[in-house]
Amino acid sequence: MRVLFVAATPFEVEELNSVIKTEDLELIITGVGMVSTAFALGRHLASNSYDLAINLGIAGSFDRNIGLGEVVEITSDRFSELGAEDGDNFLSIDQLGFGASTFSSSYQLPDGFGLTKVSAITVNTVHGNDESIAKISTDTQLESMEGAAFFYACQMAGIPAIQIRAVSNYVERRNRDAWQIGLAIKNLNTFAAEFLAIIKATQQ
Repeated sequence: MRVLFVAATPFEVEELNSVIKTEDLELIITGVGMVSTAFALGRHLASNSYDLAINLGIAGSFDRNIGLGEVVEITSDRFSELGAEDGDNFLSIDQLGFGASTFSSSYQLPDGFGLTKVSAITVNTVHGNDESIAKISTDTQLESMEGAAFFYACQMAGIPAIQIRAVSNYVERRNRDAWQIGLAIKNLNTFAAEFLAIIKATQQ
């Protein structure tokens, strides 16, 4: 089973850098944001084939029932800003008839992980304004800057994909003192190590 691990930055998967060095396991760092992610993955997948791609990263949560540091599975992700304004209304790219904005996971985790399944949005600008947060937080739980672009690239390449993220902060006015990035990265890498162990066991 050939597996591609995908992250925006190296520090999010720091513990994997030293262990993913086999023909069947590969790690790619795309850079932050949907443009960097789509380009890096599109270029890489044009000449490489995998049985699975897994996106690992941290994210902000609108949903305060999700604990800081918690690792979750994003099963649905969308480009929340892709479309057009019509007065006070927003028309998605779907409504405009120019494409799709929502993408989903296409791989089922092995039994035993028990991760909470959530929906997310992918944004160019992370939310930090009370009014904009109130408008968006009613229909989604998490936000990142890469997730939907990852799903899109994998869908176009015909590769099963799954997105796993750890919550580093709540979506609110920028409050660095409340962030739990270290905890989120620790828990994310613990999940990755456990998932990697299962993959390696199936390859023996």
